[in-house]
Amino acid sequence: MTRPETRLVLTSATLLFTELLLIRWIPAQLVYVGFFNNFVLIASFLGIGVGILLSRRRPDIGPWVGSIPLLALVALVFSNQLNAWIPVQRGGEVFLGFSEGRQVEVDVAVLGGVVLLVTAAMAGFALPLGPLLASMPPLRAYSFDILGSIAGVAGFAALSALDTPPLVWFALLAALLLVQTERRRPTLATALGFAALGAVIGLAVLDQVRGDLYSPYYRITVYTPENGAQAIAVNGIPHQAMWPVAQRNPTMEPYYDEVYKLLPGKRFDRALIIGAGSGTDTAVALSHDVGSVRAVEIDPEIQRIGVARHPDQPYADPRVAVTIDDGRNFLRRTTDRFDLVIFAQTDSLTLVTTTANLRLESFLFTEEAFAAARDHLAPGGVFVLYNYYREQWLVDRYSRMLDDVFGRPPLIRSFPGHAVASVVIASGQPVAAIDPAPSGWSRPSAATVAAAPRPTTDDWPLPYLRDPGVKPQYVVALTLLLVFALVLVAGSARYARVPAGSFSLHFFVLGAAFLLLETRSLVTFSLLFGTTWYVNALVIAAILASVLLAIAVQFRWRAPRAFSYAGLFGTLALAFLLPPAALLVDPPALRYLLASAIAFAPIFFANLVFTGSFRETREADAAFASNILGAMCGGVLEYAALVIGYQDLVLVVAALYVLAWLFARIRWLADRALAT
Repeated sequence: MTRPETRLVLTSATLLFTELLLIRWIPAQLVYVGFFNNFVLIASFLGIGVGILLSRRRPDIGPWVGSIPLLALVALVFSNQLNAWIPVQRGGEVFLGFSEGRQVEVDVAVLGGVVLLVTAAMAGFALPLGPLLASMPPLRAYSFDILGSIAGVAGFAALSALDTPPLVWFALLAALLLVQTERRRPTLATALGFAALGAVIGLAVLDQVRGDLYSPYYRITVYTPENGAQAIAVNGIPHQAMWPVAQRNPTMEPYYDEVYKLLPGKRFDRALIIGAGSGTDTAVALSHDVGSVRAVEIDPEIQRIGVARHPDQPYADPRVAVTIDDGRNFLRRTTDRFDLVIFAQTDSLTLVTTTANLRLESFLFTEEAFAAARDHLAPGGVFVLYNYYREQWLVDRYSRMLDDVFGRPPLIRSFPGHAVASVVIASGQPVAAIDPAPSGWSRPSAATVAAAPRPTTDDWPLPYLRDPGVKPQYVVALTLLLVFALVLVAGSARYARVPAGSFSLHFFVLGAAFLLLETRSLVTFSLLFGTTWYVNALVIAAILASVLLAIAVQFRWRAPRAFSYAGLFGTLALAFLLPPAALLVDPPALRYLLASAIAFAPIFFANLVFTGSFRETREADAAFASNILGAMCGGVLEYAALVIGYQDLVLVVAALYVLAWLFARIRWLADRALAT
């Protein structure tokens, strides 16, 4: 394999594939990393940038060297793998899915080791990238880089669709590295690299023996605890139990029956259960003579486990229809109305995107989502939430939101023995008519509703964060990460003898701005089409395709800089004035066209800006490294959405592009002065 274009495509595909692999695999073993998900992304960007810098000094080293730190990373993760309840501390952020009074206690040393080793592995895999970028005209190099990135995204998306285990992922990574190996006499370093890669696959084989299943969202373990029920753990955390309804202990999970007890004479002809999981909620509904059930579940593997293993076989009942979809997206698509709508323990243990801090259910717990559920109630219908909510402020928040949406505070049933854990919240016409509240139920007072934390919205879909802000542990971790990055980049540049003038502030800021723009697009499409893995993959692929389109335009017609910036700021203004909620129109085809135009037009013009500058650069590798390192900082800036929301990120993006224009202008004036 001698053609540099082929090698560049393979190198870029390897980098994107490995990045997605690590972002998916590490949180499945270390659940708390899932709540620092973009730390892996940031470390990947940092590693790629450092690899490009180091390749200036050692262009002869192949990508297999990255398998040595990869082996150390895999060993670190497996040795600290979580497969039990986790002791944690209480605070202003809730991590559902854990035992009462417990949240995630982050092992700082392990998290730091993960960041360090991800950076080292990605730097090793990125070593061929710098020389390849410098070996051909910049735009030509960039186009092949993007083609490789699209191939990496498509490859990993295909493996996710097939529910393949990590053994297959690591085997494909090994194949990609083998294809890139030059046919030359092997060195000791080469032998060590491939031995490490073999050890990684060996560890993956040993892990596979355990029999864990991998859905597009979780590592799933089916087990039988001491109580004899079939149970499901996700990412090592107990998640669902499959009890026969007739044998279920009502003191263990008392919330399932409460709505039927609250309205004993009411007939529910049609029920919608969002978060149906392995089927227990559906089985309970059928046991109370509900006429028909629409069971919506986002994870196909968990639903299949329910089909195969639930002792009551609820999914085999002809009264049950199953939909595998994001719950909010189902509410948007369906025209049906229901007598009972249940949000059934719809909490997740994972973030769904590589950038935005979105969990699978983020857009299900906003005022707009509650309004959508209300609008799908038949006359006299009831809306119910239940879960182990952990914190009273979370119950108060939902009460306030339901008061806003339904015009009256809900009825709440708490179970003191569960320490504000097991809670049922009910709203709707029949519930509003119950006065006074029956025994065991209560309505929050007007003062409680008024003092509750601010409602969550589609612009700030962060229900488990009590107040807008970045928690201190994130601030400390991000600060340490930036210091580490600064020291590492400075040291790498010095080792590689990279001239100080090679670093480009213009490309650095472009990288930060584009990462935020990508984040905003992912959030928009998650809201409009569902917070699912395939929507995420399709959006990333579409973003990369828009990059290719911008490159093609620059090849055929050199877009003037003024035109590119004017188009960029114009489309950013349009995106700001038309928030995603304004695009919730039907039919879906029209919604897709509008969303694509609003979301991808700024990306297209942003890439016209980038490709216009990249075409003129004299040091493509240094410019690309500066851009990648800027994207790393964009991953840090993304936490601003926890304070300002995702719509106002457009203003941050616009400010960064103004700064990029200023840096380009300063550089142009300096070059002109030198020329004269």
